[in-house]
Amino acid sequence: MYKHNNQGGQALSTALSPAQQAIQDEVDALKHTPGAMLPILHAIQDRFGYIPDEAVPIIAETLRHTRAEVHGIISFYHHFRTRPAGRHVVQICRAEACQAVGGRQLEQHAKSALGVDYHGTTLDRQFTLEPVYCLGNCACGPSIRVGDEIHGRVDPARFDALVDDLSATVVEVK
Repeated sequence: MYKHNNQGGQALSTALSPAQQAIQDEVDALKHTPGAMLPILHAIQDRFGYIPDEAVPIIAETLRHTRAEVHGIISFYHHFRTRPAGRHVVQICRAEACQAVGGRQLEQHAKSALGVDYHGTTLDRQFTLEPVYCLGNCACGPSIRVGDEIHGRVDPARFDALVDDLSATVVEVK
């Protein structure tokens, strides 16, 4: 049960939806961790792929923060999403080493090819494009990460080939 106070200060209980219960479970599992806010936000994003709006009041109430404080933390860290990501999250390294070897041109090409800007998701929900500030692959720039895979020396042609491979639908014939 999610508890909140009405204007008279009395605690009221509201039945939780399955999503709210899953959020409450994540919060309850980590609420006693020192500096619990970030571990809780990471756990919720790992579970849902983003931080749902209904997480904010649950986190705020449990950790005794204001909703504004919780929202401020979510919006401060670029890692946290407030909308579901596409099937594939493509991160382009924006560090100086990658920019020195064509990273800016790759950024422009990726935005044009996918038809979205950073933090945008394609209409078919296949790709979300995000900036990242170092992938630790400086000797092989420009680099991108798709999911958990890092790709180095990515030029526009290689980017297009990766997107084509990820867009391909596998059909099993029996």
